[in-house]
Amino acid sequence: MKYNWQLQGWPKFSFETTDVQPLILEFAKETGEINGMILGLPNHLKQETLLQLMMLEAIKTSEIEGEYISREDVFSSLRNNLGLNDIPVPVKDRRATGIAQLMTEVRKSFQEPLAIDTLKTWHNLLMAGTRNINRGEWRSGNAPMQVISGAVGREVVHFEAPPSEQVPAEMEAFVRWYNSADFPLKGEIAEAVLKSAIAHLYFESIHPFEDGNGRIGRAIAEKALSQSLKRPVTLSLSKTIEKNKKDYYNALKEVQRSLDITSWIQYFTQVILDAQRDAKSMVQFTLKKSQFFDRYRDKLNERQSKAVLKVMEQGAEGFEGGMTAKKYMSITRASKATATRDLQQLYDLGVFIREGGGRSVRYQPNFD
Repeated sequence: MKYNWQLQGWPKFSFETTDVQPLILEFAKETGEINGMILGLPNHLKQETLLQLMMLEAIKTSEIEGEYISREDVFSSLRNNLGLNDIPVPVKDRRATGIAQLMTEVRKSFQEPLAIDTLKTWHNLLMAGTRNINRGEWRSGNAPMQVISGAVGREVVHFEAPPSEQVPAEMEAFVRWYNSADFPLKGEIAEAVLKSAIAHLYFESIHPFEDGNGRIGRAIAEKALSQSLKRPVTLSLSKTIEKNKKDYYNALKEVQRSLDITSWIQYFTQVILDAQRDAKSMVQFTLKKSQFFDRYRDKLNERQSKAVLKVMEQGAEGFEGGMTAKKYMSITRASKATATRDLQQLYDLGVFIREGGGRSVRYQPNFD
């Protein structure tokens, strides 16, 4: 079986655009709407939205690869990198520092052409604190670079990338393509979507680094969108991909055996559209959350404010399983009697709605 890079014509991909055009039109509508919403937000909510989306992308792109990083560490690292902390907050987890630096660099440099040095710098940042990895350099050696799954001795090879000696030339060709690519559909929206989809697939098929290729590849996809749209995108591709990683890996596996990438273009365009819709819902919730908290701010004590903010961090659904007296005690360090009394007051004020009864009583935010 041959892989795409072994086929005659590589890396000249072919694809049909008929089925993808309605998705691109829908993305144009959605991205226009969210851009208008962002422009209309007060500055503090713009900042909150940016931080939430960057944090989601950092956490989810790591989770796709099986790495689980503290939200607090990523959030603090992002604030440090964006200069939002008067005094930088110490972050012990260097993985959080690295992925936050990568997210910040991708966003800051979205207008710049892609360069070999850029990719190596991104990898160097991402792999901060990772041992036994040749940071910021292409992979080397004779061992094949394979994407595998399964138990030891029963591994299944899903894909094998070009030999390491081919990587420098392949990456020079990739960067040239990225900076001069032409597409059959014209207009910045269509070109943004197609470039993002193809750039991610093309990069993943070369797999130039020892580790971190997925995270760098998704950063390239985001850069392609932002650069083509001439503004940083307001979405998280990785959050959408992580919801069903199996579909993502299956889509890659299927298309890396052919130069006809129609199915991949359709899959990835849907990912972009879903990510934009999800981001729009998040922005709407951020505004709703701000209005909600402003309504009750002066009526809550310090403990109640802390608990309500904690619930809001979880999104429109609040805590999974609801807020309970036990959770309230953990968040606020209050006694059981104080927690019960505070929650009753929040219910009486209309801040929370109550579900269940007795020992199983729980509360959710009352956004209505």
